[in-house]
Amino acid sequence: MQQAEIRDFLIRFFSSSECTLLPVDNQTQLKVKLTKQMDKLLMNRPFYWHYIEQIGAVPETATLTFRFDDQIDEGEFIHFGSPRLHQIFNTAEEMGRYIRLYQVLPSQAAPALEPWLGLNMKVSYQCDLKKDRLISIGLQLVNGVLIEGFQSMLGKLELIQKLPDYCYTLSPLITVKSGIQRIERFIASELETEPYEWADQASERWKKDEDLLDAFYEQEEEKPDRYNQEKKALEEQYKPRITIRLVNAGLFYLQSSTFMPQFIKDR
Repeated sequence: MQQAEIRDFLIRFFSSSECTLLPVDNQTQLKVKLTKQMDKLLMNRPFYWHYIEQIGAVPETATLTFRFDDQIDEGEFIHFGSPRLHQIFNTAEEMGRYIRLYQVLPSQAAPALEPWLGLNMKVSYQCDLKKDRLISIGLQLVNGVLIEGFQSMLGKLELIQKLPDYCYTLSPLITVKSGIQRIERFIASELETEPYEWADQASERWKKDEDLLDAFYEQEEEKPDRYNQEKKALEEQYKPRITIRLVNAGLFYLQSSTFMPQFIKDR
Protein backbone atom coordinates (compact mmCIF):
# COMPACT_ATOMS: atom_id res chain seq x y z
CA MET A 1 0.00 0.00 0.00
CA GLN A 2 1.61 3.23 -1.17
CA GLN A 3 1.74 6.37 0.98
CA ALA A 4 -0.62 8.22 -1.38
CA GLU A 5 -3.15 5.39 -1.03
CA ILE A 6 -2.85 5.50 2.75
CA ARG A 7 -3.50 9.24 2.69
CA ASP A 8 -6.57 8.78 0.48
CA PHE A 9 -7.85 6.04 2.77
CA LEU A 10 -7.42 8.20 5.88
CA ILE A 11 -9.13 11.18 4.24
CA ARG A 12 -12.08 9.00 3.29
CA PHE A 13 -12.17 7.32 6.71
CA PHE A 14 -12.12 10.53 8.75
CA SER A 15 -14.44 12.42 6.40
CA SER A 16 -17.06 9.66 6.49
CA SER A 17 -16.73 9.65 10.30
CA GLU A 18 -17.58 13.39 10.34
CA CYS A 19 -14.17 14.40 11.70
CA THR A 20 -12.78 17.78 10.61
CA LEU A 21 -9.84 17.88 8.21
CA LEU A 22 -7.65 20.86 9.10
CA PRO A 23 -5.41 22.84 6.70
CA VAL A 24 -1.85 21.58 6.20
CA ASP A 25 1.12 23.03 4.34
CA ASN A 26 1.66 20.15 1.92
CA GLN A 27 0.44 16.74 0.76
CA THR A 28 2.89 14.88 3.01
CA GLN A 29 0.76 15.66 6.05
CA LEU A 30 -2.81 15.21 7.23
CA LYS A 31 -4.30 16.93 10.27
CA VAL A 32 -7.66 15.94 11.66
CA LYS A 33 -9.83 17.08 14.57
CA LEU A 34 -11.56 14.02 15.99
CA THR A 35 -15.22 13.70 16.91
CA LYS A 36 -16.18 12.50 20.37
CA GLN A 37 -16.88 9.01 19.05
CA MET A 38 -13.58 8.80 17.16
CA ASP A 39 -11.61 10.16 20.12
CA LYS A 40 -13.04 7.38 22.28
CA LEU A 41 -12.17 4.75 19.70
CA LEU A 42 -8.62 5.90 18.88
CA MET A 43 -7.13 7.80 21.81
CA ASN A 44 -7.47 5.30 24.68
CA ARG A 45 -8.29 7.77 27.44
CA PRO A 46 -11.32 6.30 29.25
CA PHE A 47 -10.62 8.14 32.50
CA TYR A 48 -10.78 11.52 30.74
CA TRP A 49 -14.14 10.69 29.16
CA HIS A 50 -15.50 9.28 32.42
CA TYR A 51 -14.55 12.48 34.25
CA ILE A 52 -15.91 14.81 31.54
CA GLU A 53 -19.21 12.98 31.35
CA GLN A 54 -19.55 12.80 35.12
CA ILE A 55 -19.22 16.57 35.57
CA GLY A 56 -21.03 17.46 32.35
CA ALA A 57 -18.14 19.52 30.97
CA VAL A 58 -17.59 20.32 27.30
CA PRO A 59 -14.97 17.86 26.00
CA GLU A 60 -11.89 18.84 24.04
CA THR A 61 -11.34 16.12 21.46
CA ALA A 62 -7.87 15.30 20.22
CA THR A 63 -6.26 16.57 17.04
CA LEU A 64 -4.05 14.10 15.17
CA THR A 65 -1.32 15.05 12.73
CA PHE A 66 -0.02 12.37 10.39
CA ARG A 67 3.03 12.57 8.16
CA PHE A 68 3.61 10.36 5.13
CA ASP A 69 7.28 11.27 4.64
CA ASP A 70 9.78 10.06 7.24
CA GLN A 71 12.07 12.97 6.32
CA ILE A 72 9.85 15.58 7.98
CA ASP A 73 9.46 16.01 11.74
CA GLU A 74 5.95 17.21 12.48
CA GLY A 75 3.32 14.56 13.05
CA GLU A 76 3.09 10.82 13.58
CA PHE A 77 4.73 8.87 10.74
CA ILE A 78 2.15 6.47 9.37
CA HIS A 79 2.77 3.69 6.87
CA PHE A 80 1.44 0.26 6.00
CA GLY A 81 2.39 -1.89 8.97
CA SER A 82 2.39 0.93 11.53
CA PRO A 83 0.35 0.22 14.69
CA ARG A 84 -1.77 3.37 14.22
CA LEU A 85 -2.86 2.40 10.72
CA HIS A 86 -3.84 -1.09 11.83
CA GLN A 87 -5.73 0.44 14.75
CA ILE A 88 -7.67 2.53 12.22
CA PHE A 89 -8.30 -0.57 10.06
CA ASN A 90 -9.72 -2.33 13.12
CA THR A 91 -11.82 0.70 14.02
CA ALA A 92 -13.24 0.80 10.51
CA GLU A 93 -14.30 -2.83 10.97
CA GLU A 94 -15.89 -2.10 14.36
CA MET A 95 -17.84 0.83 12.92
CA GLY A 96 -19.16 -1.28 10.07
CA ARG A 97 -17.63 -2.62 6.89
CA TYR A 98 -20.19 -1.26 4.47
CA ILE A 99 -20.88 2.31 3.29
CA ARG A 100 -22.95 3.92 0.55
CA LEU A 101 -21.79 7.17 -1.08
CA TYR A 102 -22.79 9.31 -4.08
CA GLN A 103 -20.60 11.41 -6.35
CA VAL A 104 -21.19 15.13 -6.60
CA LEU A 105 -21.14 15.87 -10.33
CA PRO A 106 -19.88 18.89 -12.24
CA SER A 107 -22.74 21.16 -13.29
CA GLN A 108 -22.38 20.24 -16.97
CA ALA A 109 -22.44 16.46 -16.36
CA ALA A 110 -25.37 14.17 -17.12
CA PRO A 111 -27.40 13.32 -13.98
CA ALA A 112 -27.10 9.52 -14.17
CA LEU A 113 -24.96 7.75 -11.54
CA GLU A 114 -23.78 4.17 -12.04
CA PRO A 115 -23.53 1.64 -9.19
CA TRP A 116 -20.00 0.52 -8.28
CA LEU A 117 -19.03 -2.14 -5.76
CA GLY A 118 -15.78 -1.30 -3.95
CA LEU A 119 -13.76 -3.76 -1.85
CA ASN A 120 -10.60 -3.13 0.14
CA MET A 121 -8.84 -6.42 0.91
CA LYS A 122 -5.72 -7.08 2.98
CA VAL A 123 -3.49 -9.76 1.46
CA SER A 124 -1.03 -11.39 3.87
CA TYR A 125 1.95 -13.46 2.72
CA GLN A 126 2.92 -15.63 5.67
CA CYS A 127 5.72 -18.05 6.49
CA ASP A 128 8.40 -17.49 9.12
CA LEU A 129 8.26 -13.94 7.77
CA LYS A 130 5.15 -11.88 7.02
CA LYS A 131 4.27 -9.21 4.49
CA ASP A 132 0.93 -7.42 4.07
CA ARG A 133 -0.50 -5.31 1.28
CA LEU A 134 -3.85 -3.72 0.55
CA ILE A 135 -5.74 -4.39 -2.68
CA SER A 136 -8.50 -1.96 -3.60
CA ILE A 137 -10.86 -3.09 -6.36
CA GLY A 138 -13.95 -1.46 -7.86
CA LEU A 139 -16.47 -3.20 -10.12
CA GLN A 140 -19.18 -1.41 -12.04
CA LEU A 141 -22.43 -3.31 -11.54
CA VAL A 142 -23.87 -2.40 -14.95
CA ASN A 143 -21.20 -3.41 -17.48
CA GLY A 144 -18.62 -5.26 -15.35
CA VAL A 145 -15.75 -2.80 -15.82
CA LEU A 146 -13.12 -3.38 -13.12
CA ILE A 147 -10.78 -0.80 -11.58
CA GLU A 148 -7.61 -1.47 -9.64
CA GLY A 149 -6.56 1.18 -7.13
CA PHE A 150 -10.22 2.02 -6.53
CA GLN A 151 -9.60 3.71 -3.16
CA SER A 152 -7.03 6.02 -4.73
CA MET A 153 -9.49 6.93 -7.49
CA LEU A 154 -12.23 7.67 -4.96
CA GLY A 155 -9.90 10.12 -3.25
CA LYS A 156 -10.07 12.33 -6.37
CA LEU A 157 -13.89 12.57 -6.27
CA GLU A 158 -16.28 14.54 -4.09
CA LEU A 159 -18.60 12.06 -2.38
CA ILE A 160 -21.55 12.58 -0.04
CA GLN A 161 -23.93 10.31 1.85
CA LYS A 162 -27.16 11.53 0.18
CA LEU A 163 -28.16 11.37 -3.48
CA PRO A 164 -27.41 14.84 -4.94
CA ASP A 165 -30.30 16.94 -6.21
CA TYR A 166 -31.34 16.41 -9.84
CA CYS A 167 -29.41 13.11 -10.04
CA TYR A 168 -30.71 9.57 -10.36
CA THR A 169 -29.13 6.14 -10.08
CA LEU A 170 -29.01 3.38 -12.67
CA SER A 171 -30.19 -0.09 -11.68
CA PRO A 172 -27.47 -2.74 -11.41
CA LEU A 173 -27.42 -5.66 -13.85
CA ILE A 174 -24.86 -7.51 -11.71
CA THR A 175 -25.81 -8.47 -8.16
CA VAL A 176 -23.55 -7.59 -5.25
CA LYS A 177 -22.99 -11.30 -4.57
CA SER A 178 -21.95 -11.92 -8.17
CA GLY A 179 -19.77 -8.80 -8.08
CA ILE A 180 -17.94 -10.05 -5.00
CA GLN A 181 -17.33 -13.39 -6.75
CA ARG A 182 -15.93 -11.62 -9.82
CA ILE A 183 -13.55 -9.58 -7.67
CA GLU A 184 -12.46 -12.70 -5.77
CA ARG A 185 -11.71 -14.49 -9.05
CA PHE A 186 -9.74 -11.50 -10.30
CA ILE A 187 -7.63 -11.33 -7.13
CA ALA A 188 -7.02 -15.10 -7.28
CA SER A 189 -5.87 -14.87 -10.90
CA GLU A 190 -3.55 -11.97 -10.06
CA LEU A 191 -2.01 -13.89 -7.15
CA GLU A 192 -1.40 -16.92 -9.37
CA THR A 193 0.80 -14.83 -11.68
CA GLU A 194 2.97 -13.41 -8.89
CA PRO A 195 6.51 -14.71 -8.28
CA TYR A 196 6.77 -17.24 -5.46
CA GLU A 197 10.45 -17.00 -4.58
CA TRP A 198 9.48 -16.05 -1.02
CA ALA A 199 7.57 -19.34 -0.64
CA ASP A 200 10.41 -21.40 -2.17
CA GLN A 201 12.92 -19.76 0.16
CA ALA A 202 10.69 -20.44 3.17
CA SER A 203 10.38 -24.10 2.12
CA GLU A 204 14.18 -24.34 1.89
CA ARG A 205 14.58 -22.94 5.42
CA TRP A 206 11.87 -25.33 6.62
CA LYS A 207 13.71 -28.31 5.05
CA LYS A 208 17.01 -27.34 6.70
CA ASP A 209 15.47 -27.09 10.16
CA GLU A 210 13.56 -30.33 9.62
CA ASP A 211 16.79 -32.10 8.60
CA LEU A 212 18.43 -30.85 11.82
CA LEU A 213 15.48 -32.13 13.82
CA ASP A 214 15.66 -35.54 12.14
CA ALA A 215 19.41 -35.71 12.76
CA PHE A 216 18.89 -34.95 16.44
CA TYR A 217 16.46 -37.84 16.84
CA GLU A 218 17.98 -40.28 14.33
CA GLN A 219 19.33 -42.63 17.01
CA GLU A 220 15.85 -43.18 18.44
CA GLU A 221 13.90 -45.96 16.77
CA GLU A 222 10.58 -44.80 18.23
CA LYS A 223 10.25 -41.06 18.03
CA PRO A 224 8.92 -39.41 21.21
CA ASP A 225 5.90 -37.11 21.28
CA ARG A 226 8.22 -34.13 21.52
CA TYR A 227 9.61 -34.95 18.08
CA ASN A 228 6.14 -34.82 16.52
CA GLN A 229 5.35 -31.60 18.38
CA GLU A 230 8.52 -29.93 17.14
CA LYS A 231 7.88 -31.16 13.60
CA LYS A 232 4.38 -29.68 13.69
CA ALA A 233 5.75 -26.41 15.11
CA LEU A 234 8.17 -26.17 12.16
CA GLU A 235 5.28 -26.63 9.73
CA GLU A 236 3.28 -23.89 11.45
CA GLN A 237 6.30 -21.60 11.39
CA TYR A 238 7.50 -22.09 7.82
CA LYS A 239 4.61 -23.33 5.68
CA PRO A 240 3.94 -20.64 3.03
CA ARG A 241 0.37 -19.40 2.84
CA ILE A 242 -1.57 -16.44 1.55
CA THR A 243 -4.62 -15.14 3.40
CA ILE A 244 -7.08 -12.51 2.19
CA ARG A 245 -9.24 -10.52 4.60
CA LEU A 246 -11.93 -7.95 3.87
CA VAL A 247 -11.10 -4.54 5.37
CA ASN A 248 -14.23 -2.73 4.22
CA ALA A 249 -16.66 -2.48 1.34
CA GLY A 250 -19.07 0.01 -0.14
CA LEU A 251 -21.60 0.76 -2.81
CA PHE A 252 -20.70 3.91 -4.71
CA TYR A 253 -22.87 5.72 -7.25
CA LEU A 254 -20.47 7.36 -9.68
CA GLN A 255 -20.16 8.64 -13.22
CA SER A 256 -17.42 6.80 -15.11
CA SER A 257 -16.82 9.59 -17.61
CA THR A 258 -15.37 11.75 -14.83
CA PHE A 259 -12.66 9.23 -13.86
CA MET A 260 -9.03 9.38 -14.90
CA PRO A 261 -8.83 7.00 -17.92
CA GLN A 262 -5.81 5.10 -16.68
CA PHE A 263 -7.78 3.62 -13.80
CA ILE A 264 -10.27 1.77 -15.98
CA LYS A 265 -9.65 -1.80 -17.16
CA ASP A 266 -12.05 -4.21 -18.88
CA ARG A 267 -12.28 -7.60 -17.18
